[in-house]
Amino acid sequence: MTDSSRRRPRVSIEGVGRQYDSPQGVVQALEGVSFGVEAGEFVCIVGQSGSGKTTLFRIIAGLEDATSGTVYLGGDPVEGPGPNLGLVFQEYHLFPWRTVAGNVGFGLEKQGVDHEEQERRVRELLELVGLDGFADSYPRDLSGGMKQRVALARALAVDPELLLMDEPFGAVDAQTKRMLQNELLDIWSETGKTILFVTHDVEEAVKLADRVVVMATDPGRVREIVEIETERPRSRSDTSFGEYYERIMKLIRA
Repeated sequence: MTDSSRRRPRVSIEGVGRQYDSPQGVVQALEGVSFGVEAGEFVCIVGQSGSGKTTLFRIIAGLEDATSGTVYLGGDPVEGPGPNLGLVFQEYHLFPWRTVAGNVGFGLEKQGVDHEEQERRVRELLELVGLDGFADSYPRDLSGGMKQRVALARALAVDPELLLMDEPFGAVDAQTKRMLQNELLDIWSETGKTILFVTHDVEEAVKLADRVVVMATDPGRVREIVEIETERPRSRSDTSFGEYYERIMKLIRA
């Protein structure tokens, strides 16, 4: 990525904290989480269970309120879900009664985009994710990997400022996962989208990310941000890949 593409943060997480009440008292799930994601950057968040990754995802997505701090997207505070955020989850959340094209075009319908433009945009996106022959298929007819491609196309349809992904490849087999990772990198390269990607898989983070945000636990907070300087495509057999993997694993275990 060139320096010219990193002129301002697309996303700013500033001092975000989250507390919960429990029978045992107040639980501090997140404390003082701060980092930025620049326009066009691919950032992964990793950490042990209990490090607050999912809570942070939900706050950035506007699905949950922070107890303290603020998330800014494009300079504006995030106050709830909106079309400037494209969300992709581990579960596909496709509408079983809609075709592939109908699922991808759902957000465009909600925005009142005219039918002809909807069809054009859906065709482009299905070609982008390699499903141009499946517009009239239903989710029941698709494999897990194909369903996730539909979910990705649906998220991209409204041209969001940020693509926010939570363990999106966690429900597919290892071979499909590697294929989807490569396809996501191709889509990212082609679209220039800003991506924030939550994963428990350190290998996945090293393969995909420009930077990896390593979360610590009790409470969830940023331990360190690791910049991955190895050129893409990255291979697990490369010495530098293994070095980054071990470095991040040590930070997680610390």
